[in-house]
Amino acid sequence: MKIYFAPDTRAVRIVWLCEELELPYEVEMYKLGDPRMRAPEYLEVHPLGRVPALQDGDVVLCESGAIVEYILARHGGGRFVPETSSPDFAPYLQWLHFAEGMLMPPVNTIVVETILLPPDRRNQVNVDRATKLLGRMLAAVDQHMAGREFLAGDFSGADIMTGHACSVSARLGADISDKPNVSAYIERLNERPALQRARALGA
Repeated sequence: MKIYFAPDTRAVRIVWLCEELELPYEVEMYKLGDPRMRAPEYLEVHPLGRVPALQDGDVVLCESGAIVEYILARHGGGRFVPETSSPDFAPYLQWLHFAEGMLMPPVNTIVVETILLPPDRRNQVNVDRATKLLGRMLAAVDQHMAGREFLAGDFSGADIMTGHACSVSARLGADISDKPNVSAYIERLNERPALQRARALGA
């Protein structure tokens, strides 16, 4: 498998998962803003010129949630996914998709308005609205995590997705001081050697 990767992006999720599964992979390294990501060769892999993308034989995928589900289904051997008969299966699905459906949209707004746009084009109203919404999303995670170590029973693909989104939110300055379960959850994830290796890649 080849992973098209840039540090501090959603591509960390894919390397993290492969490290957890101890799967062999090759990395094509980029940095954000790399003009090579707009080259015709790369646009054939990812039509938006972004990361991550995965190439596995004839299969090419370029959405992090789909890549996580694909790797688990094709190469996971049943690991990190509850059995469909398990009471953890429905929560697993919910929290697997909560990352991109709920957490990352306001994160994206904050990144655009505070990092990517030049100062004269930034809109504080958008930042404030996104920050408030992100706080509500994280509060839902905090409530769910009361008395739990991971999102859906044992460590799973849901933690790769939503756990990563929680960590990104905190690193962008989301206030989690009143969310002790989220804070403890992020700390547990940060201690995982596989995540540490993924974050060190290209640093």
